[in-house]
Amino acid sequence: MKKILFAVLVLGQILYGQNPVNKDSLNAKQLDNVVITANRGASLKREVPVAISKVTQKTINETKATAVYEIVNKVPGVLMVNLGNEQHSMAIRQPMTTNPYYLYLEDGLSIRPMGVFNHNALLEINQFNLQNIEVVRGPVSSLYGPEAVGGAVNLISLKPSLQPEMKVGIQADQWGYIRLQAAAGATVGKVGVYVAGLTSAQRDSWMTYSDYNKDNINARIDYNINKSTRLIWTLFSGRYYSDMSSPLNEADFYNRTYKSTTDFTYRKSDALRSKVTFEKEWNPNAQSSLTVFTRDNELGQSPAYTGGIKWTPGQTTAKGEINSNNFKSYGVLAQHNQKFDFLDGSLVAGGLYDNSPVDYNAHQLDLKANLNPGGQTVSSYEIIAERPDIKLADYNARIYNTAGFAQLTFRPVSNLIITGGARYDNMSFDYNNNIDHSTGSKVYDQFTFKGGVNYNPFSCAGFYANYSQGFAPPGLTSIFRAKPGTGGSTGTPAEFYYNLKPAEFDNYEVGGWIGCLEKKMNIEYSVYYMEGKNELLNVRLPDNSTDYRSVGETLHKGVELAVNYIPNSQFKIRAGGTYAIHEFVDFKLSDKPTDPIQNLDGKEMPSAPHWVANSEVTYYPKWLPNLRAGVEWQLVSSWYQDQINTVKYDGYNVFNGRIGYQYKGFEFYTNVMNFTDKLYAYNVTRGNTPTSTPSYSPAAPRTFVFGLQYHLQLNKKKNDEK
Repeated sequence: MKKILFAVLVLGQILYGQNPVNKDSLNAKQLDNVVITANRGASLKREVPVAISKVTQKTINETKATAVYEIVNKVPGVLMVNLGNEQHSMAIRQPMTTNPYYLYLEDGLSIRPMGVFNHNALLEINQFNLQNIEVVRGPVSSLYGPEAVGGAVNLISLKPSLQPEMKVGIQADQWGYIRLQAAAGATVGKVGVYVAGLTSAQRDSWMTYSDYNKDNINARIDYNINKSTRLIWTLFSGRYYSDMSSPLNEADFYNRTYKSTTDFTYRKSDALRSKVTFEKEWNPNAQSSLTVFTRDNELGQSPAYTGGIKWTPGQTTAKGEINSNNFKSYGVLAQHNQKFDFLDGSLVAGGLYDNSPVDYNAHQLDLKANLNPGGQTVSSYEIIAERPDIKLADYNARIYNTAGFAQLTFRPVSNLIITGGARYDNMSFDYNNNIDHSTGSKVYDQFTFKGGVNYNPFSCAGFYANYSQGFAPPGLTSIFRAKPGTGGSTGTPAEFYYNLKPAEFDNYEVGGWIGCLEKKMNIEYSVYYMEGKNELLNVRLPDNSTDYRSVGETLHKGVELAVNYIPNSQFKIRAGGTYAIHEFVDFKLSDKPTDPIQNLDGKEMPSAPHWVANSEVTYYPKWLPNLRAGVEWQLVSSWYQDQINTVKYDGYNVFNGRIGYQYKGFEFYTNVMNFTDKLYAYNVTRGNTPTSTPSYSPAAPRTFVFGLQYHLQLNKKKNDEK
């Protein structure tokens, strides 16, 4: 990786001269932003009937994030939960969850094939290769397919610049984190090239057993055959390895004893993605694209999280596991965009085919549990024996994803836009379950629909309404995992989750925007009501193992608000957040008459805070034009730790500060994360039994991130004159 970074630097030195980078101008006209994700093509934000937010390159550059969650959490209604070392879960119109209800896209193409969801998919992303990030809240299954239920996160990568440029940087903190990054690009004649890479490492942090390494490289070549035809090739290669520290028990958390109970758990990822896109503009009203893509991922872990280690309070033994999930993909995505004179209409239509062979295996680890005094918590786990003979899962399958989609937009009158779209998805797979020696095939298919309207009667205000459907089949790792208490060393035949149903959602939404104070202030709001059926949830059993259940019905409802205010050239103020309620409508938890709680009807879902907000004030002083300074506030209110609503965690308020100064091509910056040194946890969960103890995912103490970045850009016109 270091050789790749050095090569990028050399390329930049060959191509570039020096020219200071101009500071981006402040702009409060958020509704004039062009977005791609909402309609699979360029559209004004005010003309799409969905809740969509765009994080601009300016915001990304000023955030100087060590992990993507620092950027994504600036979007109102979004909480990307930091689980350490860039591991994460998500909460968009859902509780904080690892379930497959989010679609993670890279330039409009899903990072994973349907059926192989991983809540940690964004740890593969190269933060130094982001042009912007678009987040759609609510179902977009009619355009992007299953799993786009809570929303879709589209990470849009940088393109080759017309003028040669290069940037290189380093950042580090006092806890042993360091990252080197470099990027370079240029367009010469018909060919544009862009390369971006980073290498990061963590050593001897505030949390024991939490080292990690990450090496990423992105490359892109644009070949402009002529003014209307182009070929685009992209490549991503990433390697990630992390020690996986365990959650903390309550005493260790409040004593700030950041000690992992494991020293053998890990997560690793080797990812390779490549695609070639042919784009053709037939005329100003018609464009087509054809993308051929491949994916090759090898994922492995020995999990430390609750459920990955199974332990019953008071016992001196426990069970862990080692698992591996590998897949390849070969696919094609075709799309055509057509505009019509009739009613100023436009059509987006296309299809997808994805062939993805996948294999997964998991086997048991026998562990010794060294107990703390009282025997209700564990001080440390030790491996007694690795048991490849005790299989928890072992299957191979070939997934076939096919889909067709279409969306029509037309404008019957000048201020009214009507949108309707539909998609058919068919996920089928042939499988071999090597534990029960069964073979077979399964099919999950669904039509999803959306309809919406935008009405912009004034230059300063507009409204929208939509109805959209969501659809998410269960992941293969859920279907082929042996049920707790079966298989392995239990003496009973293994049973599997062959009868899990796909989750279905109906979303009803209204919203709008207001531009006021001579467009210095923009206000955006949305109100949603989403009904879910057959949601897949994890039920924690007394030994901390996990049972999967398809919930009968759930309800998700909330209000989202974003305010952007730029009173003058020196200040930018952003405030945003959501108030939401997520609850069970029909969920039978147990059939046992001895259990005190049989169903959870009317109870709130766990890990579902009512309030989530993120706001920021940034100062650009006239007396020192190249300085910026900002203060960010993150609020997450209390949530229930368990499904039976007996215990809450108080949530947290945390403040972050950022300051940076540019001198010619250099930028010096410091980020102070959690600058009040608050003790808080990103998530706290527990089981439903009286003996269950909470598990805390702790946040870092006060952290100082120091960085230096250098940007070189050649002014082509001046260079030609020379």
